[in-house]
Amino acid sequence: MKNILSYTPDELKALMVEIGEPAYRAGQIFSQLHKGIALSEMTNVGKKTKAELESLMDCAFPLVRRKLVSALDGTVKYLFELSDKNCIESVVMKYEHGYTICISSQVGCRMGCRFCASTIAGKVRDLEAGELLGQIIAAQRDLNIRISNVVMMGIGEPLDNFDNVVKFLRIVNLPEGINIGYRHISLSTCGVVPKIYELSKLDLPITLSISLHAPDDDTRSAIMPVNNAWGVGELLDACREYYKVTGRRMSFEYTLISGKNDSPDSAVHLANVLNSKLRSRSETMPIHVNLIPVNEVEESGFKSSGRDSVRRFAAELEKRGIRATVRRTLGSDINASCGQLRREESQS
Repeated sequence: MKNILSYTPDELKALMVEIGEPAYRAGQIFSQLHKGIALSEMTNVGKKTKAELESLMDCAFPLVRRKLVSALDGTVKYLFELSDKNCIESVVMKYEHGYTICISSQVGCRMGCRFCASTIAGKVRDLEAGELLGQIIAAQRDLNIRISNVVMMGIGEPLDNFDNVVKFLRIVNLPEGINIGYRHISLSTCGVVPKIYELSKLDLPITLSISLHAPDDDTRSAIMPVNNAWGVGELLDACREYYKVTGRRMSFEYTLISGKNDSPDSAVHLANVLNSKLRSRSETMPIHVNLIPVNEVEESGFKSSGRDSVRRFAAELEKRGIRATVRRTLGSDINASCGQLRREESQS
């Protein structure tokens, strides 16, 4: 059954009329759901209406199956159970500017990136728009906080679930709902090139993050099978077009794997590729590389780069005009990187 949170106000209004309810009831229900009030808890909706809606759709918020809280920095990691018993992960992080949630877009992932725990068992299914939204609402409800920023970097590839993700983006931005501005949302993709072009045409001023992780096709294809479909050159062409159309800056995620892609030569190669593909005399596109020491997953056998290697890599980029930062590690004591908690649960 379709999730109730997947309905826009207009869709919910049409449904109310269809089942013989006044149209204004849709606004009441929509507003309360987005404040974290479950349909069963609403006092201004009759029992008959609740029963009819519950027979037509999935009206439950995600259930907290497991919750881990970091003793180091307060990061909270959730294993959420969906109505079909599948599980996904979300992570809530506290920064000076407020709370950020990292949400999942699919149950599992089919992209096959060798360093990622989320893709080990493959993809089970896409998440509905309401199931993406439900992660935010369930976390806010549980922690009694207001989440102001969203990162789509959890389990799954967002652009492989394009229609549901776009609908989620439009709903989460609505003033009568959660009302999180587009500029407070970051979407991470491993490089589904046709969908990057499609996204650029939708006038959604989100921040696009590209999971690059290698400067050349041979290295990237060895760790990211998606590169066999769209190589580094094609991907960067799409990035340049995205910036040209939207004017929105983007960041490039680069996971550092010891002995694979973390040498000074790799940094020089990366800087040269980014500068040559994304910058010209007439246009200087801002480029930011976010360096991420790999999260060590047993099945991959990959090891994280040491601090000295990370510093040298960043310095080589900076010397060539590429802004580089090292991602701050949060929730390291609770395995806050997505995919591991779901994997543990499936093995138990």
